Amino acid sequence: MARRVLVVDDERGVRDALRQVLEYEGIDVEVAESGAGALKAYELFHPHLVFLDVKMAGMDGLETLRELRARNPQARVVMISGHGTIETAVEATQRGAFDFLEKPLDTDRILLLLRHVFEQVELESENERLRASIGRYEIVGRSAAVAQVLALVERVAPTNARVLITGENGSGKELVARAIHNQSARAAKPFVEVNCAAIPGELIESELFGHMKGSFTGAFADRAGKFEQADGGTLFLDEVGDMSAAAQAKVLRALEEGVVTRIGAAKPITVDVRVIAATNKALAEEIGAGRFRDDLYYRLNVVPIEVPPLRARRDDIPLLIEHFASQMARREGVRLRPIAPEAVEALRARDWPGNVRELRNTVERLLILAAGDEVRAADVERLSGHAHEGPVADPGRWDTYEEFKTSAERAFLEAKLEENNWNVSETARKLEMPRSNLYKKIERYGLQRR
Repeated sequence: MARRVLVVDDERGVRDALRQVLEYEGIDVEVAESGAGALKAYELFHPHLVFLDVKMAGMDGLETLRELRARNPQARVVMISGHGTIETAVEATQRGAFDFLEKPLDTDRILLLLRHVFEQVELESENERLRASIGRYEIVGRSAAVAQVLALVERVAPTNARVLITGENGSGKELVARAIHNQSARAAKPFVEVNCAAIPGELIESELFGHMKGSFTGAFADRAGKFEQADGGTLFLDEVGDMSAAAQAKVLRALEEGVVTRIGAAKPITVDVRVIAATNKALAEEIGAGRFRDDLYYRLNVVPIEVPPLRARRDDIPLLIEHFASQMARREGVRLRPIAPEAVEALRARDWPGNVRELRNTVERLLILAAGDEVRAADVERLSGHAHEGPVADPGRWDTYEEFKTSAERAFLEAKLEENNWNVSETARKLEMPRSNLYKKIERYGLQRR
């Protein structure tokens, strides 16, 4: 973690001396020579700690302290003074100062204070990561459709029954799988996820079951597969409908016998794994087409849970908007701007083909790019990324048909990749395009996940 300290003093010698001590300790340092400069630097630099001189021309240190704490009540500010008095120290403490140091500054005292501050920063950062992790996997909603899903989760989680979660891309199938794991007796054990669509068919067996050194080209060391990694916990097979026939057969055996065999190994390994699978495909149709084993389907589909698309639970959209906005403000340090009721209604009225994932991306984009202090309906129209914003919105800006066609293709592919959570294999399948061709176009247009 980068450690940042802001030094504010109108004496250049003090600024330079403190910078030297701090930089020697590997700390990033910014300096300011006035209260106004301190406020500006604080907004841009986001320091973990501020050393602030009490006596300065113009806005003095105590006024600057008051303003810093008004802008950020968690700001850590250490007041420094060459004319320290008990009254000044008491006033600084009452205004929220973290500590008070007298000049000339004692290096050992500074180092001790820094160690104490950054221990607190690390602890708070870890707590924030834990809160963010919990919030990230929270199922948000009060609609009847969500209540039905949560009721099923509550009933099935304490058991070891296998669950098959179905639903459109971006609807929250992984959240349901994690909720089942977190409410089960296996919660303290690993939750291991495998995206079956993102792993090439020739590698998925190695990914799931592991391999021995030298068992194939590129197998430079023994490696445990996902089944072994999830021993005692939960294995989440996402997009299970895209699994190769050979891998399906081995998964079926693992489910039936509770053992897996690494590629190139002579002996099987016993594993205790609860399998939760998810797919956006109609597996009954895949079985009819000969692409999915019916016996594996019946093994996986002990308890089916269908996750509703966002358009089927529009009443949850305001709650989700508030949830994603708060999440982003905590995670990225983005200012939590209010979202006007008409903007919420504009978002609520959309169909959201990319479901909850698309809504989350849109809320984050609005918070970053909206023009004013409040997100308005006009911002939704301008920034929501729907079809009317594409290259056809202003065809006159293109000089040639080739330029227009290139721009349209780029926008179309980017939208489809976002819709499928940048699952290239799934996007190529839906577009009826060779995967290699789609990779080439991604490279050609420099497409990147937002």
